[in-house]
Amino acid sequence: MGGVQFGVFVPQFKSDVAAMRERATTAENAGFDSFWVMDHLLVPAAPPTDVLESWTLLTALAGATSTLRFGHLVGCNPFRHPVVLAKMAATFDHVSDGRLDLGLGWGSDEDELADLGFGPATRRGRSEALAETLEILRLMFTGEPFDYEGRHFRLKGAYGLPRPVQARVPIHVGGAGRTLTMPLVAKYADWWNCLGHARHRLEELAELRGGARISAQYAVGLAPTESAVEAVAAATARRMPESGWGRALVGTPDALAEQLLAERERGVELFILRFHDFGAPETLRLFGAEVAPAVRTA
Repeated sequence: MGGVQFGVFVPQFKSDVAAMRERATTAENAGFDSFWVMDHLLVPAAPPTDVLESWTLLTALAGATSTLRFGHLVGCNPFRHPVVLAKMAATFDHVSDGRLDLGLGWGSDEDELADLGFGPATRRGRSEALAETLEILRLMFTGEPFDYEGRHFRLKGAYGLPRPVQARVPIHVGGAGRTLTMPLVAKYADWWNCLGHARHRLEELAELRGGARISAQYAVGLAPTESAVEAVAAATARRMPESGWGRALVGTPDALAEQLLAERERGVELFILRFHDFGAPETLRLFGAEVAPAVRTA
């Protein structure tokens, strides 16, 4: 198995650019490999609140960092025509000097899509549209002109220039559906991102991923001392319930390293961590100083 990687997931609601920039720069300095945001235009099932647009935000964060990779968990395919998405992705890859990881899903929040006017497409229809998007993206990234005739998209004489900086932009497909998602992972993805609530099925679903590498999402409560574990566990459970995030990883740095090593044995190569305190700088620094080295060198 290759080296383990760590990413931090910081959903950008009830936040501002300065706070997100602080978290990204702290994550980079702490040794994290990647930084991930959500791709929603509003917060699902929540009262109205500030939500920064994801691609614009990532561009600002890329300008404040130099090594950290960036992506979405996951990008909502119905929001953008594939030609527009390809142009945005290639442009961001230039802005960041080749630090894009392109996460995509077919859009599972039906209320958001319907309420904001993105159409009444069925789940199967959205899955089919994502497959076409993934095909068009690879064609656009070659820079060569092409025609495309699909059920959802039809293009004539399309091309994508400039090409991305990276010879191959890594594609992450997120989800856990055997019928509509895993076939897309096997056919198109470099990485399969396993949702937290599906981690108990990781081995079963991993057999369907083809050659894609495995990343997984985790709710994490990092306690600086043993006496703080109970309070951190309570905050983690309140903010990231098991029904949505699966079993949380909670404990002191030593305990958390042991839990991550157990997950590593299951084949996970990229850990995407959402912390109990929204990735406060002191928590990111503690993880980078005491947890990540223990896992990387085990």
